[in-house]
Amino acid sequence: MRASAFLYPWDVRGDAAAPGRVADLGVQQATLASAYHSTRAVTPRHPHHRIVTAEHAAVLYPPSEKRWAGRELRPYAAGGWARGDAFGEAASALADAGLAVHSWVVLAHNSRLGAEHPETSVVNAYGDRYPWAPCIARPEVAAYLTDLAVEAAVRPGATGTELESCGWYGLAHLHAHDKTAGFAAGETEQYLMSVCFCGVCREGLAEHGDGVTPEEVRAALADSAPDAGGALRRRTMGWRGRVARAFQERVVAAVRAAAPAGFRILLHADPHPHRTGANTGVDAAHIAKVADGVVVPCAGGPQGVLEPFAAAGAGVVAANFTVVGGMGGSPATLAADASRARALGATELRLYHAGLASTADLAAVREALRAL
Repeated sequence: MRASAFLYPWDVRGDAAAPGRVADLGVQQATLASAYHSTRAVTPRHPHHRIVTAEHAAVLYPPSEKRWAGRELRPYAAGGWARGDAFGEAASALADAGLAVHSWVVLAHNSRLGAEHPETSVVNAYGDRYPWAPCIARPEVAAYLTDLAVEAAVRPGATGTELESCGWYGLAHLHAHDKTAGFAAGETEQYLMSVCFCGVCREGLAEHGDGVTPEEVRAALADSAPDAGGALRRRTMGWRGRVARAFQERVVAAVRAAAPAGFRILLHADPHPHRTGANTGVDAAHIAKVADGVVVPCAGGPQGVLEPFAAAGAGVVAANFTVVGGMGGSPATLAADASRARALGATELRLYHAGLASTADLAAVREALRAL
């Protein structure tokens, strides 16, 4: 199975040994971040640093002044963690090691955008804004994210792209010093807390959601009645599903129009359309007609998440496994997990994350890929 390892440019830039180390794992490709949210990341083998703090969401290359001139919503350049064309330098070094490169683009996840332009954010039924979650129903947000996708995806040296959070974002988010674990939310509660009621979504829900109101959602959350919550989920999904599908079609079409022939466009996706987040919920049959494939989260096991995409003929079905032991991954079981995923319809592997993994984790990955 073709395998790709996720990387940040700072994992490679300044470390001449990094490209060879990644290639030696037995992967054929690197999925390299070109637009990414704020993070604090360890770099356990880098000769010059051990912790990288990306203070805000940024593009990891020089954004085009011509493209963004005069626009209120525009991407932020990176600070010292990835100055200049960090993506381009890393992509070139990885290519020299014999690896293909996909750009890795984070779209609807940007805390700085929400802080500086609060009107762009998802608003829950209680009126709380989620500054990390741009509302994709808003025309100005959809236009901005579409152009960001084009610029960040089609970079020199990239033969494809993998679009993360290409859809609705919501409650689930590890914010700075997060204090939300006490909210013992189930699947329905998580969804209802993620439904947006900004002005655009209120109008959309009134027209296409059978008149769903924030008051109904608050009542269902207070009552914790599964039946009421399930009914609201079905009613709101008419509007939200319509918005998500249109957004995904728009983004993929724009990237395809800008990309050279043979450029692959994959979406990080979950086969349950109501789910929000990095692996956005999609309709498997719909996305199979739109993109060249999907990257599917398999940290909880591949059963139940791969089959819908394989059955829909989604093209590339890449099973994404966490291989960082300290983040709950299990590199020691990768060979067995990958074999199970292949039996369920996976055509490729994604390994999260070669830059964050310990040396022992990487050794286990190397052995697993050799066994496969």
